[in-house]
Amino acid sequence: MRATRLILPAAALAGALLMLLAHPGIAPEVARAAGAAAARGLRVAAVVMAWLSAAWLLSRLADLALARAAQRGPRALPRLASDLIRACIFGLAVLGILTSVLGPSATGVLATSSVLIAVLGFALRNIIADVFSGIALGIEGPYHLGDWIEAAPGMSGKVVEINWRATTLATNDGRQLVVPNGLLAGERLINHSRPDPWYRCAVRVSLDAAVPVTRAKRLLLSGALLAPRILSHPRPDVLVEAVDERGVCYLVRFWVPDHGGEIMCRDAVLASVLDRLARAGVEPAVPKRRLGRMGRRGSGDAGIRPACRLLGEVEIFSAFELAELDEIAASARERFVPEGQAVVRQGEDGSSLFVVAEGILDVRRVADGVSLALDRMGQGDVFGEMSLLTGERRSATVEAATDAVVFEIDSRHLDPIMRRRPELAERLCELMARRQGRNRARASAEGERRLDEPAASRQDFLSRLRAFFSLPA
Repeated sequence: MRATRLILPAAALAGALLMLLAHPGIAPEVARAAGAAAARGLRVAAVVMAWLSAAWLLSRLADLALARAAQRGPRALPRLASDLIRACIFGLAVLGILTSVLGPSATGVLATSSVLIAVLGFALRNIIADVFSGIALGIEGPYHLGDWIEAAPGMSGKVVEINWRATTLATNDGRQLVVPNGLLAGERLINHSRPDPWYRCAVRVSLDAAVPVTRAKRLLLSGALLAPRILSHPRPDVLVEAVDERGVCYLVRFWVPDHGGEIMCRDAVLASVLDRLARAGVEPAVPKRRLGRMGRRGSGDAGIRPACRLLGEVEIFSAFELAELDEIAASARERFVPEGQAVVRQGEDGSSLFVVAEGILDVRRVADGVSLALDRMGQGDVFGEMSLLTGERRSATVEAATDAVVFEIDSRHLDPIMRRRPELAERLCELMARRQGRNRARASAEGERRLDEPAASRQDFLSRLRAFFSLPA
C-alpha cells in the first residue's frame, strides 16, 4: 500500500482542526449573520469532521502497517483483521463525537444505547458468535482460499469464499455449501491441502484365507501400481489389516495428488485391483454365512491350466487351437522372480517367451549410454516373442518391480506344433507385425528414441521365423 493514500485523510483532518481553531473568532460574525443556531452547527460540523477524519487517517495508517507486516511475514494477514481494526477505530470515533457534542447528556444516551445493544445482542447472538469465530479463524488462518477442508461428515469441500459470518465450500458434487464460522471454529477441522496437497489414503479388500498372503499382496500391489491417476512416488503398499468372517482384510494404501481427485483415484485403484484379481482367478471374499457365486472355480474351465488360460488371452497365440495351447502350457515353466531381479537382460541370447502371471515388471533399454524406461507390464502381458519365434537377442532388460510369477515358453515346445501346422507361420507373422506397429505408434506418441530403428515388415518376420524353425518356404 502506498503512503500517498494518507494525503487526503490528513488534509481533511487539518481542515477540521483549522475550523475548530478559527471558530471562536468567526462565531460572533456567523451568529449575527445567520443566528446562534448556525454558529453552534458550524462547531458541531467541525467536531464531527475532526473525529471522522482522525479515524479515517488512523485506519489508513493501520492498513499501511498491516501491509508492511505481511510483506515481512510468511503469508498475508487476513482481511478480517484489518476490518476489525477499522471497526474499532470508527467505533471510538463515534463515542468521541457523542461525548463532544452532547456533553453530560451523553451518559444517558450511552446507557439507553447499551440496553438496546444488549437486547439486539441476545437476539443476534448466533450471528455475533459466527462473526467473532470468523475473526478468530481469520487471525489463526487454519485454511485459505483454494484449500480442501473437512469439518464433519458431509461437510467438506474447497474453500471458495471467506466472509465475516460464513465460509463457502465447493463440494465434489458441484454444489456450494455455506458453513457458519461458529460451526467451523467448534468442530475438529482437517485441512487436506496443508502442509502439502498430496496425501495417502487406502481402500480395503477382503480375500479368502485360502489365498496365501504373499500371493494376495503381490496381486493387490500389482493392481495399485498399474492404476492411473495416483502418484507413483511414494510407492503404494499393501498391509494385512484384520482377519474376520470374510477372510483376510487387506489395506491397499496409495497417494493421491489432492483431495479433489481422491474419489477418482479410489475408483482407478479398485478397478485395477479387481481386474488383476479376476485375471488370476481370485474373487473378493464374501461372509462365510452367506452363499457366494463361485465364479471361475465353478465354471466349465476349472480344469484348464493357468498358463493355458493366460495364453488364450495373448494376441499372438490367437491362431492356435485350445488343444495346442494346452500342449504348450503343459511344457511351460513357472518361475518366481523376486523384486529387483531381472528376468532377461538386453543383448542376451534367447529362445523363449514369457507370460506375466502375477506381479509387475519394468522394461528398460540402454541407448547411447542412457537407460530408458520403455514400459511397465502386468498380468497377461507378454515379452520375448521375437526371441521365441526368430531367435533374436533380447532387445531390452525386463526386471521385477514387485515379486512376480511368469510362465516361460521355450521354442522347442513350439517346434512340434509349427512342423505339424506350417501355415501358422504366416498368421504369427501377421500378428507380430501388427503388434510391432502398435508399439511403434505408442513410442512415437511418447517421443522415445527407439523410433530410429527400421521397422521389420511382415515378410521379414516370415523369413526369419521359417529359418529359425527350419520350415519350408
